Amino acid sequence: MTYLGLAIVCSVLVSVWLKLARRHALDVPQMVAWNYLAAGALVALVLHPSLAALRQPDAPRYTLLALAVLLPAIFLALGASVRHAGIVRSEVAQRLSLLLSLLAAFVLFGQAPTARLLAGLALGLVALGAMVWRGGRRSGGEGRAAWLWPLAVFAGFGAIDILLKRVAAAGVPIAASLQAMFALALPVALGFALVARRRSGVPFTARSLAGGLLLGALNFANIYGYLRAHVALAQNPAFVFAAMNLGVVALGALVGVVAFRERLGRLNALGVLLAAAAIALLTLA
Repeated sequence: MTYLGLAIVCSVLVSVWLKLARRHALDVPQMVAWNYLAAGALVALVLHPSLAALRQPDAPRYTLLALAVLLPAIFLALGASVRHAGIVRSEVAQRLSLLLSLLAAFVLFGQAPTARLLAGLALGLVALGAMVWRGGRRSGGEGRAAWLWPLAVFAGFGAIDILLKRVAAAGVPIAASLQAMFALALPVALGFALVARRRSGVPFTARSLAGGLLLGALNFANIYGYLRAHVALAQNPAFVFAAMNLGVVALGALVGVVAFRERLGRLNALGVLLAAAAIALLTLA
């Protein structure tokens, strides 16, 4: 349970740190780039991955390259979502991305749908709609950003999960795939940061470097805690999955409302409850 708690807390702290970035004069694109330096180094030091599977002729190189582009892109989207829509809706959107993974399981991996799974999917989609509805009613660019960025987070994390399943199906151990993804994502994220610098004129700073290294440490701790929780509770993976997702939704809602005074309308609050119910239903299925 200690590892599971670590994963839940660090997952929410990632969003909190992105939320605080502008307050502390930190540049998010730079932070995202340096995050992969720290996370990749920690994977090498703590997990000691064997890269033999990546040298095989049938290694999923193109899938890993796609992930290397998508990972920093979705991290930037998460930062924008937290800024415009808040921690609560961003965390719920991220966790509801499992709906896309399940749809892919039906369409791409041949899993047979059940009534409970279909009910969970439908409930999850209603929850997602309830979470973004309030932002969509506002006028102007701020209103659009408040629902477009959570939807981007939803779609992006869903796509990442599908690609990760393809990497796992190819027989690549999780530690090796993480090492490869983080190493490949670093230059891509630096490219994004350079483009952002040209547009905004914000220089590279040691402050943003330090903020990015902290972000990478939180990112790694989230992943490490989740993996160790699955090892410690190997006989009950559904509990780990449900507790992780429900824990992040609950803690994210608490932090967003209490610490950052994010306002949730009745429909938004209903969306959080429906998301929790959908996750529970899908886990039981």
